[in-house]
Amino acid sequence: MAKKVLIVYAHQSAGSFSAAAKDAAVEVLTAQGCTVEVSDLYAMKFKATATAEDIIGEIKNAEHFRYAEETKLAWEAGKLSADITEEQHKLNEAELIIFQFPMYWFTVPAIVKGWFDRVLTLGFAYSHKKRYTEGIFKDKKAMLSFTTGSHESMFSANGINGDMNVTLWPLQNGILHYCGFQVLAPQIFWAPSHIPSEARSTMLEAWRTRLQGLLEEKTLSFTPMDCFDGEKGFQLKPEVHEKHASKEFGLTVGIHLGKALPPNNQMKAGV
Repeated sequence: MAKKVLIVYAHQSAGSFSAAAKDAAVEVLTAQGCTVEVSDLYAMKFKATATAEDIIGEIKNAEHFRYAEETKLAWEAGKLSADITEEQHKLNEAELIIFQFPMYWFTVPAIVKGWFDRVLTLGFAYSHKKRYTEGIFKDKKAMLSFTTGSHESMFSANGINGDMNVTLWPLQNGILHYCGFQVLAPQIFWAPSHIPSEARSTMLEAWRTRLQGLLEEKTLSFTPMDCFDGEKGFQLKPEVHEKHASKEFGLTVGIHLGKALPPNNQMKAGV
């Protein structure tokens, strides 16, 4: 069955490697029968700051403005700004979302963070009861596809930048999985600006090959929400803790139980 794909793309230059990666995704997925839509955030001049201007009409509590609560009310009333509403519509329609960007300061560029902050509003994208494995978007898949400025060795467990799995945890668990997305392993293009053009071409070809089977890939592993006790501060249930007491590694990068981190937990499916 043909899928609807949304690519949230962030780069200022049409001649960039990020643009080439985005174009490859559009081409290969379209050839497979997918309907692909691109949100080109810089071209759209997408607003990155979460402010009261995102709400049409009156604010409930202007003196003590709370973005999450105010945008929830606005979303329920159909009074979010047009740019947010449009992105939420695209997200509702899509079955797969790919975020394509260059890594800035170990995370996403501000314009992508602004997309997360403004589009994934309370009520629309998550609630107290609907998050993680019980999340609103649990039937959708999402993934990060990005370039780095540093070589892969620098993002290893022994590298100066630290383990990339740790870097990815706040993004993949704290944003994507939090909203319920099934998270595909990231596509990481290591330091394309520091390698020969032939190597960049090889990177793109590997991406094209992966895209051929992307829709059938297994997703990353996260600890199910029912493993935590909501009445006790969402701590891991004793029986789950005991079951893993003798294991060499923790459950995930974040829920590590004081043990060694499971290798490639945020970079490869099935581990």
